[in-house]
Amino acid sequence: MADSMSASDKLALIYENLQEKLKEEIIEDVIFKQNRSLKIYWGTATTGRPHCGYFVPMVKIAHFLRAGCTVKLLLADIHGFLDNLKAPIELVKYRAEYYRFVITSLLKSLNVPIDRLEVVLGSSYQLSAEYTMDLFRLSSVVTEHDSKKAGAEVVKQVANPTLSGLIYPLMQTLDEQYLDVDVQFGGVDQRKIFTLATESLPKINYNVRAHLMNPMVPGLSGGKMSASDPDSKIDLLDPPDVVEKKLKKAHCAPKEVEGNGIIGFVEYVLLSVDGLKNGGKGKFVVERRKPEDGEPLVYEDITKLKEDYEADRLTPQLLKPAITKALINLLKPIQEEYQASVEWQQITNQAYPPTETKKKEKKVKDRGTRFPGTKGGIEARPDGHIEGRVKDQVNLGTGVEEAMDNLVIPEKAFS
Repeated sequence: MADSMSASDKLALIYENLQEKLKEEIIEDVIFKQNRSLKIYWGTATTGRPHCGYFVPMVKIAHFLRAGCTVKLLLADIHGFLDNLKAPIELVKYRAEYYRFVITSLLKSLNVPIDRLEVVLGSSYQLSAEYTMDLFRLSSVVTEHDSKKAGAEVVKQVANPTLSGLIYPLMQTLDEQYLDVDVQFGGVDQRKIFTLATESLPKINYNVRAHLMNPMVPGLSGGKMSASDPDSKIDLLDPPDVVEKKLKKAHCAPKEVEGNGIIGFVEYVLLSVDGLKNGGKGKFVVERRKPEDGEPLVYEDITKLKEDYEADRLTPQLLKPAITKALINLLKPIQEEYQASVEWQQITNQAYPPTETKKKEKKVKDRGTRFPGTKGGIEARPDGHIEGRVKDQVNLGTGVEEAMDNLVIPEKAFS
Protein backbone atom coordinates (compact mmCIF):
# COMPACT_ATOMS: atom_id res chain seq x y z
CA MET A 1 0.00 0.00 0.00
CA ALA A 2 2.83 2.44 0.92
CA ASP A 3 4.35 2.11 -2.57
CA SER A 4 1.21 3.48 -4.19
CA MET A 5 0.91 6.44 -1.77
CA SER A 6 2.18 9.92 -2.57
CA ALA A 7 4.56 11.65 -0.15
CA SER A 8 1.74 14.00 0.93
CA ASP A 9 -0.62 11.07 1.62
CA LYS A 10 2.07 9.34 3.68
CA LEU A 11 2.60 12.48 5.74
CA ALA A 12 -1.15 12.92 6.27
CA LEU A 13 -1.45 9.35 7.56
CA ILE A 14 1.58 9.79 9.84
CA TYR A 15 0.04 12.93 11.36
CA GLU A 16 -3.53 11.61 11.64
CA ASN A 17 -5.10 11.84 15.13
CA LEU A 18 -1.93 13.16 16.79
CA GLN A 19 -2.19 15.72 19.55
CA GLU A 20 1.22 17.32 19.10
CA LYS A 21 4.32 17.32 16.87
CA LEU A 22 7.83 18.61 17.63
CA LYS A 23 10.49 19.30 14.97
CA GLU A 24 8.25 18.08 12.13
CA GLU A 25 10.69 19.59 9.64
CA ILE A 26 12.91 16.55 10.31
CA ILE A 27 10.07 14.25 9.23
CA GLU A 28 9.22 16.29 6.16
CA ASP A 29 12.87 16.35 5.08
CA VAL A 30 12.98 12.52 5.16
CA ILE A 31 9.65 12.11 3.35
CA PHE A 32 9.99 14.81 0.66
CA LYS A 33 13.73 15.34 0.14
CA GLN A 34 15.52 12.16 1.19
CA ASN A 35 12.63 10.04 -0.13
CA ARG A 36 13.34 7.14 2.20
CA SER A 37 11.52 5.18 4.90
CA LEU A 38 11.01 7.23 8.07
CA LYS A 39 12.47 5.45 11.12
CA ILE A 40 10.30 5.69 14.25
CA TYR A 41 10.54 4.16 17.69
CA TRP A 42 7.92 3.65 20.36
CA GLY A 43 8.87 2.27 23.76
CA THR A 44 6.96 0.81 26.67
CA ALA A 45 8.23 -0.11 30.12
CA THR A 46 7.34 -3.74 30.80
CA THR A 47 5.44 -3.35 34.07
CA GLY A 48 1.72 -4.12 34.54
CA ARG A 49 -0.34 -6.11 32.06
CA PRO A 50 -1.13 -4.13 28.87
CA HIS A 51 -4.69 -2.85 28.68
CA CYS A 52 -7.09 -1.55 26.04
CA GLY A 53 -5.46 1.87 26.18
CA TYR A 54 -2.60 0.28 24.20
CA PHE A 55 -4.89 0.29 21.16
CA VAL A 56 -4.30 4.06 20.89
CA PRO A 57 -0.53 3.87 20.15
CA MET A 58 -0.99 0.62 18.22
CA VAL A 59 -3.43 2.30 15.82
CA LYS A 60 -0.83 5.00 15.19
CA ILE A 61 1.90 2.40 14.71
CA ALA A 62 -0.42 0.74 12.20
CA HIS A 63 -0.68 4.10 10.40
CA PHE A 64 3.13 4.44 10.38
CA LEU A 65 3.53 0.95 8.91
CA ARG A 66 0.86 1.65 6.27
CA ALA A 67 2.76 4.80 5.35
CA GLY A 68 5.93 2.76 4.72
CA CYS A 69 7.75 3.74 7.93
CA THR A 70 10.21 1.43 9.67
CA VAL A 71 9.03 1.01 13.27
CA LYS A 72 11.10 -0.17 16.22
CA LEU A 73 9.16 -1.36 19.27
CA LEU A 74 11.30 -0.99 22.39
CA LEU A 75 10.40 -3.34 25.24
CA ALA A 76 12.05 -1.26 27.96
CA ASP A 77 12.69 -3.93 30.56
CA ILE A 78 15.34 -1.95 32.48
CA HIS A 79 13.07 1.12 32.51
CA GLY A 80 10.37 -1.02 34.13
CA PHE A 81 12.78 -1.91 36.92
CA LEU A 82 14.00 1.70 37.34
CA ASP A 83 10.47 3.15 37.66
CA ASN A 84 10.24 2.75 41.44
CA LEU A 85 10.74 -1.03 41.09
CA LYS A 86 7.40 -1.47 39.29
CA ALA A 87 8.75 -4.66 37.70
CA PRO A 88 10.83 -6.78 40.11
CA ILE A 89 14.15 -7.71 38.50
CA GLU A 90 13.28 -11.43 38.77
CA LEU A 91 10.16 -10.93 36.63
CA VAL A 92 11.55 -8.43 34.09
CA LYS A 93 12.54 -11.09 31.53
CA TYR A 94 9.16 -12.82 31.61
CA ARG A 95 7.22 -9.55 31.44
CA ALA A 96 9.18 -8.40 28.40
CA GLU A 97 8.29 -11.67 26.68
CA TYR A 98 4.62 -11.27 27.69
CA TYR A 99 4.58 -7.78 26.17
CA ARG A 100 6.07 -9.15 22.95
CA PHE A 101 3.24 -11.68 22.65
CA VAL A 102 0.52 -9.11 23.42
CA ILE A 103 1.75 -6.29 21.19
CA THR A 104 2.47 -8.54 18.21
CA SER A 105 -0.99 -10.12 18.51
CA LEU A 106 -2.60 -6.70 18.90
CA LEU A 107 -0.99 -5.40 15.71
CA LYS A 108 -1.92 -8.52 13.75
CA SER A 109 -5.54 -8.07 14.86
CA LEU A 110 -5.50 -4.63 13.19
CA ASN A 111 -4.74 -6.25 9.82
CA VAL A 112 -1.50 -4.33 9.13
CA PRO A 113 1.76 -5.58 7.58
CA ILE A 114 4.48 -6.09 10.19
CA ASP A 115 7.43 -6.77 7.88
CA ARG A 116 8.81 -3.30 8.72
CA LEU A 117 8.33 -3.86 12.47
CA GLU A 118 11.30 -4.69 14.70
CA VAL A 119 10.94 -5.61 18.38
CA VAL A 120 13.97 -4.63 20.48
CA LEU A 121 14.68 -5.55 24.12
CA GLY A 122 16.18 -2.63 26.03
CA SER A 123 18.70 -4.73 27.95
CA SER A 124 20.11 -6.04 24.64
CA TYR A 125 22.08 -2.77 24.25
CA GLN A 126 21.54 -0.67 27.40
CA LEU A 127 24.05 -2.72 29.41
CA SER A 128 26.93 -2.17 26.96
CA ALA A 129 30.06 -0.22 27.97
CA GLU A 130 29.45 2.36 25.22
CA TYR A 131 25.87 3.05 26.34
CA THR A 132 26.94 3.29 29.99
CA MET A 133 29.68 5.78 29.13
CA ASP A 134 27.18 7.90 27.17
CA LEU A 135 24.84 7.76 30.15
CA PHE A 136 27.64 9.17 32.32
CA ARG A 137 28.31 11.88 29.73
CA LEU A 138 24.62 12.80 29.60
CA SER A 139 24.37 12.90 33.40
CA SER A 140 27.20 15.45 33.43
CA VAL A 141 25.19 17.95 31.32
CA VAL A 142 21.67 17.40 32.73
CA THR A 143 20.80 18.79 36.16
CA GLU A 144 18.93 16.87 38.85
CA HIS A 145 16.12 19.44 38.58
CA ASP A 146 15.72 18.98 34.81
CA SER A 147 15.77 15.19 34.99
CA LYS A 148 13.20 15.13 37.80
CA LYS A 149 10.99 17.60 35.92
CA ALA A 150 11.24 15.54 32.71
CA GLY A 151 10.03 12.35 34.39
CA ALA A 152 7.32 14.00 36.50
CA GLU A 153 4.39 12.61 34.47
CA VAL A 154 5.94 9.25 33.61
CA VAL A 155 8.03 8.05 36.56
CA LYS A 156 6.04 7.14 39.66
CA GLN A 157 6.24 10.01 42.16
CA VAL A 158 6.87 9.06 45.80
CA ALA A 159 7.75 11.00 48.96
CA ASN A 160 11.35 9.80 49.09
CA PRO A 161 12.34 9.00 45.46
CA THR A 162 15.32 6.86 44.52
CA LEU A 163 18.01 7.91 42.03
CA SER A 164 16.66 5.38 39.52
CA GLY A 165 13.82 7.79 38.71
CA LEU A 166 16.39 10.37 37.56
CA ILE A 167 18.21 7.86 35.33
CA TYR A 168 14.97 6.84 33.55
CA PRO A 169 14.56 10.06 31.43
CA LEU A 170 18.27 10.05 30.54
CA MET A 171 18.07 6.51 29.19
CA GLN A 172 14.94 7.30 27.19
CA THR A 173 16.83 10.23 25.68
CA LEU A 174 19.83 8.06 24.74
CA ASP A 175 17.58 5.39 23.21
CA GLU A 176 16.89 7.71 20.27
CA GLN A 177 20.58 7.56 19.34
CA TYR A 178 21.14 3.87 19.99
CA LEU A 179 18.02 2.79 18.10
CA ASP A 180 19.15 4.96 15.16
CA VAL A 181 15.78 6.62 14.48
CA ASP A 182 14.48 9.89 13.06
CA VAL A 183 11.47 10.10 15.38
CA GLN A 184 10.37 9.06 18.85
CA PHE A 185 6.62 8.49 19.26
CA GLY A 186 4.72 8.40 22.55
CA GLY A 187 1.83 9.75 24.56
CA VAL A 188 1.53 13.44 25.32
CA ASP A 189 2.53 12.58 28.91
CA GLN A 190 6.06 12.03 27.52
CA ARG A 191 6.40 15.63 26.31
CA LYS A 192 8.81 16.74 29.05
CA ILE A 193 11.13 13.81 28.34
CA PHE A 194 10.97 14.62 24.61
CA THR A 195 11.92 18.24 25.41
CA LEU A 196 14.82 17.04 27.55
CA ALA A 197 16.05 14.88 24.64
CA THR A 198 15.82 17.82 22.21
CA GLU A 199 17.84 20.06 24.54
CA SER A 200 20.44 17.59 25.82
CA LEU A 201 21.43 15.29 22.91
CA PRO A 202 23.31 18.07 21.03
CA LYS A 203 25.36 18.68 24.21
CA ILE A 204 26.98 15.27 23.77
CA ASN A 205 27.25 15.69 19.98
CA TYR A 206 24.20 13.67 18.91
CA ASN A 207 21.46 14.78 16.51
CA VAL A 208 18.08 16.08 17.60
CA ARG A 209 15.10 13.89 16.68
CA ALA A 210 11.48 14.73 15.90
CA HIS A 211 8.71 13.76 18.33
CA LEU A 212 5.11 12.72 17.72
CA MET A 213 2.51 12.50 20.49
CA ASN A 214 -0.87 10.82 20.68
CA PRO A 215 -3.53 12.04 23.17
CA MET A 216 -4.04 10.21 26.44
CA VAL A 217 -7.45 8.52 26.54
CA PRO A 218 -8.97 8.80 30.05
CA GLY A 219 -9.44 5.61 32.03
CA LEU A 220 -12.76 4.06 33.06
CA SER A 221 -12.79 6.04 36.30
CA GLY A 222 -12.04 9.32 34.52
CA GLY A 223 -8.30 9.65 35.27
CA LYS A 224 -5.30 8.26 33.39
CA MET A 225 -5.65 4.67 32.21
CA SER A 226 -2.93 2.76 34.06
CA ALA A 227 -1.62 -0.80 33.78
CA SER A 228 -1.11 -0.88 37.55
CA ASP A 229 -4.65 0.29 38.44
CA PRO A 230 -7.20 -2.47 37.67
CA ASP A 231 -10.18 -0.14 38.23
CA SER A 232 -9.05 2.27 35.49
CA LYS A 233 -8.61 -0.21 32.63
CA ILE A 234 -9.82 -3.22 30.69
CA ASP A 235 -7.21 -5.92 30.26
CA LEU A 236 -6.70 -7.26 26.74
CA LEU A 237 -7.47 -10.76 28.06
CA ASP A 238 -10.55 -9.83 30.11
CA PRO A 239 -13.47 -12.15 29.15
CA PRO A 240 -16.69 -10.62 27.70
CA ASP A 241 -18.61 -10.66 31.01
CA VAL A 242 -15.82 -8.75 32.75
CA VAL A 243 -15.62 -6.23 29.87
CA GLU A 244 -19.37 -5.67 30.11
CA LYS A 245 -19.26 -5.29 33.90
CA LYS A 246 -16.38 -2.76 33.80
CA LEU A 247 -17.96 -0.67 31.05
CA LYS A 248 -21.29 -0.55 32.91
CA LYS A 249 -19.47 1.05 35.85
CA ALA A 250 -17.31 3.33 33.67
CA HIS A 251 -17.47 7.10 34.09
CA CYS A 252 -19.65 8.49 31.27
CA ALA A 253 -21.54 11.58 32.37
CA PRO A 254 -24.51 12.53 30.13
CA LYS A 255 -23.90 15.44 27.72
CA GLU A 256 -20.22 15.70 28.81
CA VAL A 257 -17.69 15.15 26.04
CA GLU A 258 -14.57 16.61 27.66
CA GLY A 259 -12.64 13.97 29.63
CA ASN A 260 -15.05 11.23 28.55
CA GLY A 261 -12.89 8.11 28.07
CA ILE A 262 -15.71 6.20 26.38
CA ILE A 263 -16.02 8.79 23.59
CA GLY A 264 -12.23 9.08 23.41
CA PHE A 265 -12.02 5.34 22.78
CA VAL A 266 -14.47 5.63 19.88
CA GLU A 267 -12.49 8.54 18.41
CA TYR A 268 -8.95 7.21 18.70
CA VAL A 269 -9.51 3.46 18.48
CA LEU A 270 -12.81 2.13 17.15
CA LEU A 271 -13.26 4.48 14.16
CA SER A 272 -9.58 4.12 13.19
CA VAL A 273 -9.54 0.33 13.61
CA ASP A 274 -12.65 -0.07 11.46
CA GLY A 275 -11.01 2.09 8.78
CA LEU A 276 -7.78 0.05 8.91
CA LYS A 277 -9.65 -3.25 8.61
CA ASN A 278 -11.94 -2.15 5.80
CA GLY A 279 -9.46 0.00 3.92
CA GLY A 280 -11.66 3.09 4.04
CA LYS A 281 -13.39 5.43 6.43
CA GLY A 282 -14.26 3.86 9.77
CA LYS A 283 -17.83 3.44 11.04
CA PHE A 284 -19.25 3.10 14.53
CA VAL A 285 -22.79 1.75 14.89
CA VAL A 286 -25.06 2.37 17.89
CA GLU A 287 -28.13 0.15 18.07
CA ARG A 288 -31.40 1.56 19.38
CA ARG A 289 -32.80 0.01 22.57
CA LYS A 290 -36.08 -0.89 20.88
CA PRO A 291 -36.85 -1.44 17.15
CA GLU A 292 -39.67 1.10 17.35
CA ASP A 293 -37.13 3.78 18.36
CA GLY A 294 -35.87 3.92 14.78
CA GLU A 295 -32.83 2.96 12.71
CA PRO A 296 -29.40 2.47 14.35
CA LEU A 297 -27.18 5.55 14.68
CA VAL A 298 -24.20 5.25 12.31
CA TYR A 299 -21.20 7.52 12.84
CA GLU A 300 -18.35 8.05 10.39
CA ASP A 301 -17.35 11.35 11.96
CA ILE A 302 -16.49 11.87 15.64
CA THR A 303 -17.72 15.48 15.45
CA LYS A 304 -21.28 14.32 14.72
CA LEU A 305 -21.10 11.76 17.55
CA LYS A 306 -19.98 14.46 19.99
CA GLU A 307 -22.77 16.80 18.83
CA ASP A 308 -25.39 14.09 19.38
CA TYR A 309 -23.97 13.28 22.80
CA GLU A 310 -24.00 16.90 23.94
CA ALA A 311 -27.57 17.25 22.64
CA ASP A 312 -28.54 14.04 24.53
CA ARG A 313 -29.65 12.31 21.32
CA LEU A 314 -26.88 9.82 22.08
CA THR A 315 -27.05 8.80 25.75
CA PRO A 316 -24.73 6.72 27.97
CA GLN A 317 -27.44 4.01 27.97
CA LEU A 318 -27.09 3.73 24.17
CA LEU A 319 -23.35 4.35 23.92
CA LYS A 320 -22.09 1.87 26.52
CA PRO A 321 -23.69 -1.28 24.98
CA ALA A 322 -22.37 -0.25 21.53
CA ILE A 323 -18.85 0.21 22.91
CA THR A 324 -19.09 -3.12 24.76
CA LYS A 325 -20.05 -5.00 21.62
CA ALA A 326 -17.35 -3.35 19.50
CA LEU A 327 -14.63 -3.90 22.12
CA ILE A 328 -15.50 -7.58 22.66
CA ASN A 329 -15.21 -8.11 18.89
CA LEU A 330 -11.89 -6.24 18.87
CA LEU A 331 -10.45 -8.41 21.65
CA LYS A 332 -11.73 -11.71 20.24
CA PRO A 333 -8.81 -12.53 17.85
CA ILE A 334 -6.24 -11.61 20.52
CA GLN A 335 -7.90 -13.84 23.10
CA GLU A 336 -8.27 -16.70 20.60
CA GLU A 337 -4.55 -16.52 19.85
CA TYR A 338 -3.82 -16.55 23.59
CA GLN A 339 -6.00 -19.63 24.13
CA ALA A 340 -4.22 -21.42 21.27
CA SER A 341 -0.71 -20.66 22.57
CA VAL A 342 0.55 -22.80 25.46
CA GLU A 343 3.80 -20.80 25.45
CA TRP A 344 1.98 -17.49 25.88
CA GLN A 345 -0.08 -18.92 28.75
CA GLN A 346 3.04 -20.22 30.49
CA ILE A 347 4.78 -16.85 30.11
CA THR A 348 1.70 -15.13 31.60
CA ASN A 349 1.93 -17.23 34.77
CA GLN A 350 5.67 -16.56 35.03
CA ALA A 351 5.37 -12.82 34.37
CA TYR A 352 2.36 -12.27 36.64
CA PRO A 353 2.29 -15.11 39.19
CA PRO A 354 -1.17 -15.59 40.73
CA THR A 355 -1.34 -13.99 44.16
CA GLU A 356 -1.93 -16.47 46.94
CA THR A 357 -4.68 -15.55 49.39
CA LYS A 358 -3.52 -16.31 52.88
CA LYS A 359 -6.08 -18.02 55.08
CA LYS A 360 -6.80 -16.13 58.24
CA GLU A 361 -5.46 -18.11 61.17
CA LYS A 362 -7.78 -18.44 64.12
CA LYS A 363 -6.15 -16.81 67.11
CA VAL A 364 -6.01 -18.88 70.26
CA LYS A 365 -6.95 -16.75 73.23
CA ASP A 366 -4.07 -16.42 75.63
CA ARG A 367 -5.52 -16.22 79.10
CA GLY A 368 -2.16 -15.08 80.39
CA THR A 369 -0.34 -15.93 83.55
CA ARG A 370 -1.50 -13.03 85.70
CA PHE A 371 -3.81 -13.65 88.66
CA PRO A 372 -7.21 -12.01 87.90
CA GLY A 373 -8.48 -9.40 90.30
CA THR A 374 -5.12 -8.15 91.52
CA LYS A 375 -3.75 -4.84 90.42
CA GLY A 376 -0.07 -5.67 90.74
CA GLY A 377 -0.61 -9.19 89.43
CA ILE A 378 1.47 -12.30 89.76
CA GLU A 379 3.29 -14.47 87.28
CA ALA A 380 3.71 -18.23 87.14
CA ARG A 381 7.22 -19.39 86.27
CA PRO A 382 7.91 -22.46 84.04
CA ASP A 383 8.92 -24.57 87.06
CA GLY A 384 5.53 -23.91 88.67
CA HIS A 385 6.45 -21.44 91.41
CA ILE A 386 4.78 -18.03 91.73
CA GLU A 387 6.36 -14.55 91.59
CA GLY A 388 4.73 -11.19 92.20
CA ARG A 389 3.56 -8.68 94.82
CA VAL A 390 0.59 -10.79 96.03
CA LYS A 391 2.13 -14.24 95.59
CA ASP A 392 1.46 -15.13 99.26
CA GLN A 393 -2.31 -14.96 98.61
CA VAL A 394 -2.24 -17.71 96.01
CA ASN A 395 0.91 -19.69 96.66
CA LEU A 396 0.03 -23.19 97.90
CA GLY A 397 3.57 -24.19 98.73
CA THR A 398 6.70 -25.54 97.17
CA GLY A 399 5.88 -29.26 97.32
CA VAL A 400 2.91 -31.55 96.65
CA GLU A 401 2.20 -32.40 100.32
CA GLU A 402 2.43 -28.77 101.42
CA ALA A 403 0.18 -27.71 98.58
CA MET A 404 -2.48 -30.32 99.48
CA ASP A 405 -2.43 -29.22 103.14
CA ASN A 406 -2.85 -25.57 102.16
CA LEU A 407 -5.61 -26.20 99.64
CA VAL A 408 -8.84 -25.17 101.40
CA ILE A 409 -12.11 -24.92 99.47
CA PRO A 410 -14.60 -22.51 101.05
CA GLU A 411 -17.88 -24.10 102.19
CA LYS A 412 -19.91 -21.46 100.31
CA ALA A 413 -18.61 -22.93 97.06
CA PHE A 414 -21.04 -25.84 97.55
CA SER A 415 -24.03 -23.82 98.74
